[in-house]
Amino acid sequence: MEPSPTVSKYPVFNRGRLNLQPLGDRAHDLPLSRWLALDGATPPFAHPDLSSVAGALLAARERGAARILLMGAHVLRAGVNRHLIDLIERGLVDHIGMNGAGAIHDYELARIGATTESVARYIRTGEFGLWRETGELNDIVAEAARLELGLGENLGRRLLASNYPHRDLSVFAAAYRCSVPVTVHVGIGYDILHEHPNCDGAAFGAASYRDFLILAHAVERLEGGVLLSFGSAIMAPEVYLKALAMARNVAHQDRRQISDFTTAVFDLVPIRGDIHHELDKTDPGYYFRPHKTILVRTVADGGQSYYFCGEHRATLPALRLELLKRSKAS
Repeated sequence: MEPSPTVSKYPVFNRGRLNLQPLGDRAHDLPLSRWLALDGATPPFAHPDLSSVAGALLAARERGAARILLMGAHVLRAGVNRHLIDLIERGLVDHIGMNGAGAIHDYELARIGATTESVARYIRTGEFGLWRETGELNDIVAEAARLELGLGENLGRRLLASNYPHRDLSVFAAAYRCSVPVTVHVGIGYDILHEHPNCDGAAFGAASYRDFLILAHAVERLEGGVLLSFGSAIMAPEVYLKALAMARNVAHQDRRQISDFTTAVFDLVPIRGDIHHELDKTDPGYYFRPHKTILVRTVADGGQSYYFCGEHRATLPALRLELLKRSKAS
């Protein structure tokens, strides 16, 4: 057997050579005006199944079952932070999961009232992602690992305690104030934070893995509950699938079931045919994971699933309005 190496035989990039720029020098693609007022005008969206999903969320809140919303970062970029915060404050959502980019957008928005840079512009000069203030998020992640907190938990705690001028728009801060977990499911190398010299991969692993376990704990309450996925083609179906496997493993040992719940996917991708059946493997649509994982496989033993195709700037406010309408009617 070959002896274990004491050092890697492969060289690594020396991050000490990087030149970080101040965030104030960046041209921002999304200014504060992008974010919708809670009761302002939104793009129209209507779908007969919205009422069913709203009813399932209200019933889940009544019985104390999980109301989980998983999302991609583009949902925040759609300008619906106030709508998400309102759902949290009303108890209609009791867990939010997002990717690492979502944490970055929320942090930048709270700090400077803008977010998002042009990849096409800044990749040419090697400036893309290398903004000094954004990199301070790495210190929050390292602190989370040291304190044995989740990544999202510590970010929410720090944003709520900050004096950032736009922290009222932070989903993380609002969720922490309401004791609602926001979990961050990071893929190493996916996010601009991983470019920075102060990035600690082990800290990201510890803090984000704790977040995964927090999500798995929420999924244990999914019987009679609701799982929503907004604009996440990979993260949401994949982390949900593994968390559900863990929760069902334990439930089966206790002779319990986690099968009667509602799932709903909100995305931009049209799904051909019956959303409740998988496409053939020869069809490229087969590889759209939200369809086969969230809408078919995981609800095959008694759950209900729904699909809504539309812009997040329209669909999420429309769901909120349906929830308010049904709440007043009940």
